[in-house]
Amino acid sequence: KDVQKETEPHLCLSKEEVTEKIQSYNSSVTDKLKMTLNANGIYTGFIKVQLELCRPITVQSSQSQGRCAHSNNETAFYLPDGCVNTLHISSTNTVREVIEALLKKFFVADNPAKFALYKRCHKEDQVYTCKLSDREHPLYLRLVAGPRTDMLSFVLREHETGEVMWEAFTIPELQNFLRILDKEENEQLQILKKRYAAYREKLEEALGGVWKPG
Repeated sequence: KDVQKETEPHLCLSKEEVTEKIQSYNSSVTDKLKMTLNANGIYTGFIKVQLELCRPITVQSSQSQGRCAHSNNETAFYLPDGCVNTLHISSTNTVREVIEALLKKFFVADNPAKFALYKRCHKEDQVYTCKLSDREHPLYLRLVAGPRTDMLSFVLREHETGEVMWEAFTIPELQNFLRILDKEENEQLQILKKRYAAYREKLEEALGGVWKPG
């Protein structure tokens, strides 16, 4: 269930409250990805981000893998479904900075403005997905929610169709997308042709049996 974009700023915690929450957080961690509080009050830690991308991403061709279409020194390809990446960030890092760091880690050449970060949480046996604003601080959300990803997780998606900044795409990117779509369309067409050819063959066999003399 998708809900409206986050609009209200989160309450600030005192240094004492942050210290207490970090101690509680670290005592519950099971994957060794603990948080560290620095003397200046800034804390660092890890977040996991699941990638749910429907459209292909553009990377340098030397870094690309998987099903792709080429254009000069760039390649457009689809990331595997459910791909999860871990980032080490600080409490000062914003959503926009996290998106940029995540794309950089995958050598993605696409404009970060094409993507949005969502939080997914469980409340009363329902799953809610909420788009985060650029000023949100993901590590703060992780600290407050605790380390359990079944209670809170982060998801990277493209902007919804109505929100896509098409001007952020380059001509080579759009051409790559068209090549991929043409290829997939042709593959689906061949599958349909084979399926209907098989149906026709079975129908002709059935008709032959019905009209066969004696």
